[in-house]
Amino acid sequence: MIAPVQPWHVPVRLEDVPETGLHFDLVADEHVRAGLATLAGVPDMPRLEAAIDVARYGNGLRATGRVSATVGQTCVVTLEPMENQVDESIDVIFEPSSAGDFADQNPAFEAVEPPEVLSDGTADLGALAAEFLLLGIDRYPRKPGTEFAPPAGEGVTTTPFAALAKLKDAKN
Repeated sequence: MIAPVQPWHVPVRLEDVPETGLHFDLVADEHVRAGLATLAGVPDMPRLEAAIDVARYGNGLRATGRVSATVGQTCVVTLEPMENQVDESIDVIFEPSSAGDFADQNPAFEAVEPPEVLSDGTADLGALAAEFLLLGIDRYPRKPGTEFAPPAGEGVTTTPFAALAKLKDAKN
């Protein structure tokens, strides 16, 4: 099976970012939202936006901001359609692939994740926002106030062993 292609691309070249940085307000169109909904395995995605600031960071870039979306999902308890809000912060460092070991060049840098690599001197803000969106989607959504309750009459006494005990008692 072939994995679906990530549909949101907003390339930003390193040389196009001034020392003062750039701000991007991104709003995904219907085609991008439908593609990401398919990629995420959700019925629909009526809203997807990102606000990202890009600044020079050493010999690379740093992207900070937020991605937010409204995601159509199905409640895992009631199986009814519902909408969830996703709001994830973004803070990622991009470095050129020839930069060597970023941690050695920046001893104060204590990130859990290593920097992303600039592909041909370009950071893809759409792919970055999509990644954080996909990580922020609740995989087991529940409608507010919904609690799971096992069906009536089932419980500890209706285990397979309890059924076997009944058969044994019936023989005696």
